Amino acid sequence: MEHYRKSSHTTYDIKYHLVWITKYRKPVLTGEIAKRCRELIREICLSQEVEILKSHISKEHVHIFVSVPPHISVSSLMQSLKGKSSRKMMMEYKALSRTFWGRHIWARGYFVASSGNVTDEVIMQYIELQGKEPENGNFKVEGEL
Repeated sequence: MEHYRKSSHTTYDIKYHLVWITKYRKPVLTGEIAKRCRELIREICLSQEVEILKSHISKEHVHIFVSVPPHISVSSLMQSLKGKSSRKMMMEYKALSRTFWGRHIWARGYFVASSGNVTDEVIMQYIELQGKEPENGNFKVEGEL
């Protein structure tokens, strides 16, 4: 068990690499705006029990690697991160509202990739071997396939 997280009835290890960009790839995430963006992302993740494992804010995009509870979907997490951060930063920084005239800082899409400590092939092999008894009726010895 590497870094499993627990809730009242669940043990899990669900990790996602998330990336999203500013609208028109405008390089506005610098200085105070970048610091505020980082604070807002931390607040949103903390409120949803999402653990940030690694993050980086570039001038025009955000990378975060997070551990997410099983009851939170990727789409709802991204909706919270992008929606709340955009709304608050637009209210606090008037320069952003002049740059992004449509009330949104972030472009519409995002990138997500799941991460884990086993490969797809290992999972498929595990599922394939479920319910198969050894030929001689004995229990399998550890290390056998």
